[in-house]
Amino acid sequence: MTKHVAVLMGGWVAERPVSLSSGKDCADALEAAGYQITRVDVDRNISAVLQELKPDVAFNALHGPFGEDGAIQGILEVLDIPYTHSGVMSSALAMHKEKAKAVMMAAGVSVANAVVVSRADAARRHVMEPPYVIKPINEGSSFGVLIVKEGQEHPPQELTREDWQYGDLLMVERYIPGRELTCAVMGDVALGVLEIVPLGHTYYDYDAKYVPGGSQHILPAEILPSVYQEIQKSSLKAHQALGCRGVTRADFRFNEGPGGLGELICLEVNTQPGMTPTSLLPEIAAHAGHDFQELVSWIVEDASCGR
Repeated sequence: MTKHVAVLMGGWVAERPVSLSSGKDCADALEAAGYQITRVDVDRNISAVLQELKPDVAFNALHGPFGEDGAIQGILEVLDIPYTHSGVMSSALAMHKEKAKAVMMAAGVSVANAVVVSRADAARRHVMEPPYVIKPINEGSSFGVLIVKEGQEHPPQELTREDWQYGDLLMVERYIPGRELTCAVMGDVALGVLEIVPLGHTYYDYDAKYVPGGSQHILPAEILPSVYQEIQKSSLKAHQALGCRGVTRADFRFNEGPGGLGELICLEVNTQPGMTPTSLLPEIAAHAGHDFQELVSWIVEDASCGR
């Protein structure tokens, strides 16, 4: 029998446009693969919509809060609808930068020193010697990320804006200079390591991620084999320590030193990697021999409850 797959996309958070793009491409590919597809633009009545649809599988193409923090996963567990990607606990854990960092560090994955402070405190004084990075505790796609450079006299005054929408709890993390690297995990296999070179951007921000031409991707990354293998090992270790399922993508900074060695730091694990035309996971999977249609089909067949 052909599986009926509800592709969940959209939502109401800042990453809605990215999710709509991911969801469209996934739905199109799954339809071409022979699945019966219902495209669902998620609203707060999603539970009632899913009870009426009764899909065999929910393909989670949501990004950001509600989509990848355990909330939609909890609804799907209650409705007993098999779903893709990570489960309730691992999604919530990976999305919370402070708690994810503690778990990864306990598993032997190198992470950057960081403190969690209120937005008011971060705006009032340097809570860490610059350079450092300010990140919302549970946002994605680089929303709300601010870089404080060495010698900068005051903290970013964007933090005092009345229209600030990224929460009042922030993580201040030591800035790691160097190369931007990422590695995908598919099931229990770490795939290739890709280097991201932002073009016209100081770091891999929203536009560098999603605007065509915003970054150059080098795959496989041109680094020492030992560093390449360490990134794969750390990506799988982080994936497993956080209890992730399906596909994930771990992001790293590599401060390269003499001889091609240096400091390797894991920044985060993304449990809902983007699936847009400029996204990294499909490119890494294709390099490993899994075209887009095969990738999304694998994700559907991996779906389950109790993840």
